[in-house]
Formats: sequence, structure tokens, C-alpha cells
Amino acid sequence: MKHETRTRAKIGVLVPFTNTNLEADMMLMRCPDTTVHFQRLGGYDVEEIPGSDQMAGLGASDISHDLRMIAGVRPDVVLYGCTSATLTHGPGFDAELAAQIKAASGAVSLTAAGSLVEGIKAVAAARVGFSSPYLGEINTQAVEFLAQNGIDTVSCADVGRELGNYGQGELTPDEVFDLACRADHPEAEAIVLSCTDMRAVEAVERIEAHLGKPVVTSNQAMMFCLMRALNLPRHGSLPGRLFDLL
Repeated sequence: MKHETRTRAKIGVLVPFTNTNLEADMMLMRCPDTTVHFQRLGGYDVEEIPGSDQMAGLGASDISHDLRMIAGVRPDVVLYGCTSATLTHGPGFDAELAAQIKAASGAVSLTAAGSLVEGIKAVAAARVGFSSPYLGEINTQAVEFLAQNGIDTVSCADVGRELGNYGQGELTPDEVFDLACRADHPEAEAIVLSCTDMRAVEAVERIEAHLGKPVVTSNQAMMFCLMRALNLPRHGSLPGRLFDLL
């Protein structure tokens, strides 16, 4: 048996406690010889539909205990793995939370929302088609979040129904593909798939082949940003054109 060294980097991830796909995506994409460590976040009611107030409440919740727990592995990077929890507050809050996590963990800190913006900028897209499993009010806030970062949303698609905290993660890659296609627009230079619990990573290459445009997803963008920050080498399990830019 060939063994990995497990010494290249330790990746810490803060993940909402009902999220079932972020961990799987990180393990799919992780660089050989790295390890990935997860701490689950509370701060919201599993029985509520995840609207703007609930997600904003998650972003504003006290994560000091969670930071102490993830700091225990002495991570090289800590990811805040919920896109809507910070984009509902705006770019300033997102940056402040990243700084708080860095100060508490001593690690490079990246948020899902901030990474999404960095991924879009990396593929040089100024105009995007946006899609997500969110309620309409969060989509509106997401479009504004992108606008404040100099990115114009020319088309926006949602699933057309309210999804609970588990419903977002239960969308299939085929449903994500259809959602992405509905978000396309002749002026869109890239397709954005926002949500760390959506199975978008598995659909990226199919979407890009069909639409002929780069795709940027929350989880893919976090992996791209952490690999760039830690100077990790490209490997064969990275989906999409975004990773051509490493």
C-alpha cells in the first residue's frame, strides 16, 4: 500500500450542521498529501425555510467555540463554508468575518462568498448568469453582493420552489445542470452556482461543455482560492476551467 505523507497542508472547514455536500466536495477535490478537518456550525433552526433572516442570523452567530475546535488541528487555512450567511450582510461583513477567523485560528481565512467573487474575477467575467437553490430574497442580496464587487448579473435563475435546509442538498447534479442552463444568457461570460450544499461540483464539466462558458461554484471557488493561497499543485480531481488558472 502506498501511503500519503499528509504533511502538505491541513485544511479546516466550518460547515453548517445540516449541510451534506460540502464535506464530500472537499474530499473529492483535495490535493494529495493534504488533510481536511470539519467543524459543524449551529445558529439556525433546521425546521425553518432558510430565508434571508435565518442565513443572516447564522452569519452573525457566535462561532468562538467552533474556532477553538478547528484551531485544535493547527490548520493552514480555515474555510467558512456557507455562502448565503455572509452575502446577506454584504462585502464588509464578509471581510470582517474572514479577519475574525484568521485572528482566532492563526490560519489563512477564506469565506465561501468571498471565494466566489475571487473565482469570478479569476475567469475575467464582468457579467454572469447566476443560479442557486435560495429563496428569491437571498438571490436579490446575492446579486447586490456581486454588484458591490464590480460583477454584473445579467440573468438569475432559481429552483422555483421553497427548499428546506435539507432540500438544497437533495438537488441532483442533473437538476443543477438544468438550473445552470436556465441561468445562461447571451451576455453572460460565466455561470455562477452559489451554495455550498448544492451538488454543483459534480455538474461543472458537463455545464461548461454544454454552454461553452466557465462555471464558478461556491465549493470549487473555495478550493481554488485555498490552493492558490497555499501554493498547492494542480492535480487530476479538479473540475472546470477555473483550475486552469492555478
